[in-house]
Amino acid sequence: MTIMMDTGNYIAAKAAVMAKPEVVAAYPITPQTTLVEGIANYVASKEFKGEYICVESEHSAMSACIGASAAGSRTFTATSSHGLLLMHEMLHWAALARLPIVMCNINRVVGPGWNIWTDENDSISQRDTGWIQFYCSSNQEIFDTVIQSFRLAEQKDILLPVMINYNAFILSHTSMPADIPSQKQVDDFIGTYKPQWKLDVKSPITFGNIIGPDGYFKIRRAMQDAQENAKALIPTIAKEWKQLTGRYHGGLIEKYKCEGADHILLAMGAIGAESKDAIDELRKQGTKIGLARVRTFRPFPKEEIMKLSKQANLIIIDRNISVGLEGALSTEVKSILYGKSDAKVYSYIAGLGGKDVPYTDIITICKKATAGKTKEVVWYGLQEGI
Repeated sequence: MTIMMDTGNYIAAKAAVMAKPEVVAAYPITPQTTLVEGIANYVASKEFKGEYICVESEHSAMSACIGASAAGSRTFTATSSHGLLLMHEMLHWAALARLPIVMCNINRVVGPGWNIWTDENDSISQRDTGWIQFYCSSNQEIFDTVIQSFRLAEQKDILLPVMINYNAFILSHTSMPADIPSQKQVDDFIGTYKPQWKLDVKSPITFGNIIGPDGYFKIRRAMQDAQENAKALIPTIAKEWKQLTGRYHGGLIEKYKCEGADHILLAMGAIGAESKDAIDELRKQGTKIGLARVRTFRPFPKEEIMKLSKQANLIIIDRNISVGLEGALSTEVKSILYGKSDAKVYSYIAGLGGKDVPYTDIITICKKATAGKTKEVVWYGLQEGI
């Protein structure tokens, strides 16, 4: 292995190239631009030997990936914010067509007002498209998750596209060290892509044609079954990667000091990483608290969260808002606990628009929740002392 000291975007580009996609469709958008730029550099150096297609929009980028994947090619792309929203129609298309496309999405605010900083509303708004969704908390995890995602997506009982999400600038433009395995290790781990079906003039099939209600109903159920299969396979793939590289970021969730905890904090992305320092400090102060960093929003780790709720009350920090209700993680957690758990759930919204959420703020949030002072959803940071 070698050490690569670079930004999250360039490390994602390195991972994508090492996965050897045959087609990459590229269109720039801040803060994703340097990722596809990184792949372009690998094209120039001849390290990337696949087709690099510069398209005219994000909608076209996903359309190109769909065509390439349907023709039997391993494919990759990347986007952010409004680019992801422009893809929306084709995200449904890719998932319903059961195409194992891998894409990095750099979580950025949706405007107006125009803001290039981070929150998760772009990817959360794509929750119901059928894509598997990962949320990463470090540049090392970005690299490892890109590699694991190709392995996952291409399994015959999965065949769903995968979206790897990470925070704008906090990770995309911040340099951190990452261990890079050998090309042979990556090749052996992912394997050769063997499409379960493809467009072939020598063996014509109908693809994406008119379908009746009964057939469509079965397609939707098959997608649900694939998500459930992914829920079982993601931890297995993560453990196999640990055996190969020594690195493990958790399966569906990453547990940190949850043993004996009376309260457990749930968070995603970079807030999840920052929370470890808060948990350490609170433990020193005598608070029995742990962290469950949610890595996969889809499939949702409901069984694991249910187990945690039997042990402890839950504190949730969302870096997103489903306007008119609350943060998406809070809603999902409360829905699975209803009628099955007596755990209290304390919900916070923080960090929208890239507002910093340092570990000291996370400590304050946890102290208020463990003291039972939170009754409604709290928008942390809008007022002094809240």
